Amino acid sequence: MSDTKPVDTFDELAPDPESPEGRKLLHKAIGASAIGNATEWFDYGVYAAASVYLTQAFFPGDYGTIGTMLGFAVSFVLRPLGGMVWGPIGDRIGRKSVLAMTILLISGATALIGLLPTHASIGIWAPILLILLRVVQGFSTGGEYGGAATFMAEYAPDNKRGKYGSFLEFGTLGGFCAGTAFVLFLQLGLSDSQMDQWGWRIPFLFALPLGLIGLYLRSQMDDTPVFQELEQEDEITGTPWTRFKDLMLHYWQPILIMFGMVIALNVANYTLLAYQPTYLQNTIGLTESSASVVNLIGQLAMMALIPFFGWWSDSTGRKPMWWGSLVGLFVLAIPLYWVMGQGFAWAIVAFVILGALYIPQLATISATFPAMFPTQVRYAGFAISYNVATAAFGGTAPLVNDAVVEGTGWSLFPAAYMMGACAIGMVALLFLKETAGCSIRGTEIPSKENDFRELQKRLAETKA
Repeated sequence: MSDTKPVDTFDELAPDPESPEGRKLLHKAIGASAIGNATEWFDYGVYAAASVYLTQAFFPGDYGTIGTMLGFAVSFVLRPLGGMVWGPIGDRIGRKSVLAMTILLISGATALIGLLPTHASIGIWAPILLILLRVVQGFSTGGEYGGAATFMAEYAPDNKRGKYGSFLEFGTLGGFCAGTAFVLFLQLGLSDSQMDQWGWRIPFLFALPLGLIGLYLRSQMDDTPVFQELEQEDEITGTPWTRFKDLMLHYWQPILIMFGMVIALNVANYTLLAYQPTYLQNTIGLTESSASVVNLIGQLAMMALIPFFGWWSDSTGRKPMWWGSLVGLFVLAIPLYWVMGQGFAWAIVAFVILGALYIPQLATISATFPAMFPTQVRYAGFAISYNVATAAFGGTAPLVNDAVVEGTGWSLFPAAYMMGACAIGMVALLFLKETAGCSIRGTEIPSKENDFRELQKRLAETKA
């Protein structure tokens, strides 16, 4: 059976970016994909910015900060399991159905954190309930991010996958910025006592309406043209377990390559975004509001750069973006972290530069990772590889950084940790095939060679 349908049939399913209707559909796909990611990272932004209040509410005592960082890290424990469950299901029944379920779980669990009683009210049950809700978030996030990236990649035109896919990560930073800004706004408008008692709860509650908006947007979309194409060709067969076995038996190499790249990506990501407020307050000595300002300015700068690097990758390729980012962070991480410790203004400068060096990776995730797998195992391949690496190295980065800095007093450790992760990423990048502009349709791993063979086949069919 052919790996692809005739081009005219696929064109009936795929949006035409040159037509008003096609552009409208692409914009809807961007919104439907990005809103879930924004909701997920809104929670991370709020959790990071409100970490001091969470420590007081749930983890009082000498090891309170470690407890709060553990609450952040534990949400990643079930991410791999979530990827293993949601990914194969998404490859069997479709991306849209799974994404509707994951956004409800993420937003609901986040909102419930805002309703939890504190340690002073119910004792040890307070941190236990907080950690249980973080576990639910982790399980649902295990299916959310891989599905959203796959959904966006399969809707985007092949020659503009970097441009359109970058808006998913725009949603990542948009959600994180919104969470940080929300906490900062409350800090400026409420007294310290009000923030301690109830102000920190408000941003968590706001996640529920965000999730409902996302559910509505996703309900208005059809499944991706790439997935529908294989469904109509009866290429999507068996059970989710069949999809999982197929992935593990035949696509272990792209899983390993992606695993190495995600280590670099997410050690930098969670160090710069999630751990940074704690680092700036506890290690650099900035106030809570000043730390929030540094992070907000840096995140806004990163948001401004994301569409540019996504667009640029469509012409130059994904690998040059990654090489520039990994080498830049490896060389400049320690000098920039030293500069960060020189005061408030220098912290802003150093954080903005670090963010600019990191963004070429983040901006090209949705264009790079989905193209490493064929359609029938794409969701599972992305979700499993990404979430296992993230759970092991990304989500634990704040906890590792905080523990080592507290234990040794070496304030530059986060930079060294980032350098080690970048070295692993560079080794993995050596084995990555460039897929900029390649089609991601069909049941074979996308590549320029497959595109050339498909073109030859179509020319032969035309002549016949």
